[in-house]
Amino acid sequence: MLTDKRILLVIGGGIAAYKCLDLIRRLREHGACVRVVMSRAAQEFVTPLSVGTIAGERAFTELFDLSAELDVGHIRLARDCDIVVVAPATADLLARMANGLADDLASAVLLATNRPVLVAPAMNPRMWAHPATRRNLAALLADGVAIVGPNEGEMAEIGEAGVGRMAEPMEIVASIDSLLRPGDAVRALADRRIVVTSGPTHEPIDPVRYLGNRSSGKQGHAIARAAAEAGAQVILVSGPVALPDPLGVSVVRAETARDMLAAVEAALPADAAVFAAAVADWRVAEPRANKLKKTSGKTPALALLENPDILASVAQKNARRPKLVIGFAAETDNVIANAKAKLAKKGCDWIVANDVSRETGIMGGDRNRVHLITANTVEAWPIQSKDEVARALVARIAIALNEPRR
Repeated sequence: MLTDKRILLVIGGGIAAYKCLDLIRRLREHGACVRVVMSRAAQEFVTPLSVGTIAGERAFTELFDLSAELDVGHIRLARDCDIVVVAPATADLLARMANGLADDLASAVLLATNRPVLVAPAMNPRMWAHPATRRNLAALLADGVAIVGPNEGEMAEIGEAGVGRMAEPMEIVASIDSLLRPGDAVRALADRRIVVTSGPTHEPIDPVRYLGNRSSGKQGHAIARAAAEAGAQVILVSGPVALPDPLGVSVVRAETARDMLAAVEAALPADAAVFAAAVADWRVAEPRANKLKKTSGKTPALALLENPDILASVAQKNARRPKLVIGFAAETDNVIANAKAKLAKKGCDWIVANDVSRETGIMGGDRNRVHLITANTVEAWPIQSKDEVARALVARIAIALNEPRR
């Protein structure tokens, strides 16, 4: 997936620096060439010898290194790559980047580069939440710097927990792949079959009324389109939407939850299934054949039945279960807690969770802010267009499906 891509990895000075040894190995497994710059503080956590051994060439550590400047030089380091990755991106290193400081090799390279930059923050949760860090991050995002993580979990300090853990190596690899993909001809999901659901379902009350929701289908359609662009054979099971069919995608239309379940089951087997549709939880037990007439002072009683759970049905352990089953959780409160509970209850592999409270404008809008939740991690993604969310998710799917077996 990253064959012959040139990655410049800048290692910051945090305890998460130890993960970079595995990150380098993972990048090389996927065909990348990795060159490493270490800050002074990074060398307190991992040694240049260890890093250089795994990378396959010396680690660069000093700005005023005569032999290095004659041979490579900080300007060449900054330009002779396809992407610069900062991991861990400590609070100090983010601050130095945001303010354009350049008094060591790491910061000089970052100021001199004209390549895409991806940061993987790692710090104590209180440092991550500090207004200064938020200001620095906002400035970097405005400058076009991309971000992966941080995740939620236990910190190195005993008794400390929260958002601040560096993203896992494979999450960083997926983000690198996503950032490099727009100009890349590699079709990471070639020969893969992906099922995607999208939009709402409409459960009829009578011939003109239905139970439904506000889902526009924009995110599900974007995922189907991104998967097709990555080379997959995509079956999109779509509820009623006012969107054009994505190019290169086989579209199956479904009106109700039971229609959608039948269409999904007919589309299996598949390598991965992404359930982005907002399926109605209930249906009317006995839809009327004729339009219900409004009668003054009388409200019709509607008996409801629970709809089939499409995500849980497909996530069951059996021979037809896709290797990767991904659900969506649209929440209005306690987003992370509710999504974690859904992950456990449904038996899927990942949950993509977002806050769809009316004030966010996400439901029906063009932008999204999601958390990718797995059994062990919670990863906060920045606000992006729904197309960008789709490409990032598809890149992550490709990593999961194509990951070499250990």
